[in-house]
Amino acid sequence: MTKRTADSTEAAAPPLPSPKERRRLREARGLSEERFAKALGVTKTTIRSWETGRTTPRGRKREAYAKLLATGATRDGEEAKDAVQAEDAVDVVQAQEAEWAAAPDVSPAAPAPEAPGSRGTSPAARPAREAGETPEAREAPEAPRTPPALRPPVAPPPPPPVTPPAKAPTPAKAPSTSDSADGAPAAPAFLTAEQAFDDLYARTAPGLVRQTYLLTGRRLLSQEAVERAFHLAWQRWPEVAVDRDPASWVRMVAYEHAMSPWHRLRRVHRRPDPDDPAAPATRTAGPSAPPAPRRTTLREALLGLPPSYRRTLLLYDGLGIDLPETAAETEASTPAAANRLLNARAAVAERLPELAEPQALQAELGDLVAHVAAPKIASARSVRAGSEHRAELWTRAAIGLTALILGAAAITMAVTEDHYEPPQSPGETVGGVPPRGGPEPYTKADYRLRGQLRSHLDTGPERLLPLAR
Repeated sequence: MTKRTADSTEAAAPPLPSPKERRRLREARGLSEERFAKALGVTKTTIRSWETGRTTPRGRKREAYAKLLATGATRDGEEAKDAVQAEDAVDVVQAQEAEWAAAPDVSPAAPAPEAPGSRGTSPAARPAREAGETPEAREAPEAPRTPPALRPPVAPPPPPPVTPPAKAPTPAKAPSTSDSADGAPAAPAFLTAEQAFDDLYARTAPGLVRQTYLLTGRRLLSQEAVERAFHLAWQRWPEVAVDRDPASWVRMVAYEHAMSPWHRLRRVHRRPDPDDPAAPATRTAGPSAPPAPRRTTLREALLGLPPSYRRTLLLYDGLGIDLPETAAETEASTPAAANRLLNARAAVAERLPELAEPQALQAELGDLVAHVAAPKIASARSVRAGSEHRAELWTRAAIGLTALILGAAAITMAVTEDHYEPPQSPGETVGGVPPRGGPEPYTKADYRLRGQLRSHLDTGPERLLPLAR
């Protein structure tokens, strides 16, 4: 049985060229043994052993080695090394979730009811997740290893398009947009920049202000961060409109502004706002509804995390974004994002032991993101007007400052002298020889008189220019 398993594993592994061909491919790309070994995370002796045929790589090293030999784009080998590290980080996070899913107190036959606010899971994937096994593990345990999905049951919703179809008003002279004469649906109407921006604002601003409030704990700061992000989005609308995910672009800008350390210097934002117990609860009470004290404690535990851990935990467990996109949005590598996520979960589990399971933390945090009491936001029209007013104000300030600098330079050039006269040094006795006599140094009155004489014309009065008689 062991031999059959080993044979199937070798058959499923990617093929490698002959040992001589391996060395030829490496030398053709101009890579030395040391550089090749550093890219794969092995020693020079191992590379030399693979190229001479004494040993053969196995597992992930074999996949990375085959990819590095076959792909010409990975000239320095960094992509293969990053792929292995990213796969390791994904496996660590998935192993933690699978460990909690396979706990003894969880029965596969009687799954626990989900909270209404938790993220949806597919019916086919839910039993597999509660039993602690993934669909890939049940189908073919001996298939070639591929990067697994980080959380199969939790599928983040695809980013909605910026231009929704058939929502904008059509011109009066245009034909009806319902259906054509042959029954085919008509093409969607064109949206102006204002309409597309208003639609993006209406879809993302309410949820974004709740997310920034959970990140900062300050209502005024969260409202300011969201408005500032949409101000910048309207100023750069040609760039945002063609972005792959405009909502992610705005969210990244709002998070960066909300979590800036410079806000600590502002007196109004030094301490988080207290939780409002009188805020109306929009969530329907039910058997799975958590009590109010736990929700307040989860908010306090979230604010007690470091900013990077807080942001990663909110993106992954609160919004359901997968790990690579979370790492890209936080400007970190995939292994770093995975470590931040694991440390954040451990810190929350230390304060709230009932949320130690990742599924429970995801459901509770997702419900908190959806129903936390957040400040009201302005309308899209006022945000656009504020962005335009801000841009106009800065433009006028720049023009005024430029005019002020030019005026100061002109005045300075007008009042300064056009030439320089060095001061006369006083005479000294050298070797008993008295100093050479000369005119006394000019005083202020002498300079004033000289300037007055130079300012008059040569054809002035007789006192300055006597007449020859």
